[in-house]
Amino acid sequence: MPKEIHPYGVLLRPIITEKSTQLTQLDKYVFEVDVRANKNQVKEAVELAFDVHVREVNTVLVKGKAKRFGRRITKMPDWKKAIVTIAAGEKIEILEGV
Repeated sequence: MPKEIHPYGVLLRPIITEKSTQLTQLDKYVFEVDVRANKNQVKEAVELAFDVHVREVNTVLVKGKAKRFGRRITKMPDWKKAIVTIAAGEKIEILEGV
């Protein structure tokens, strides 16, 4: 059984890109989440933090890129992205107008 993550520790930051801002028209919001978090934990965290009803959560494990620093090639860390669909008519106000 994995160790429980506090709901406020699940969501790390919102992802603000051109594609993610277009997804807000479809009631979908994109967040960077803790790599250990599962879909149920992401759903609970979004509902608690923003007081909305979550319909669906899709998660993607994004592999870190290889970066070159002089002669040395290092790999950036892997991270997890969650695309959260909320109920129609609801909005996450903190991400509006970005």
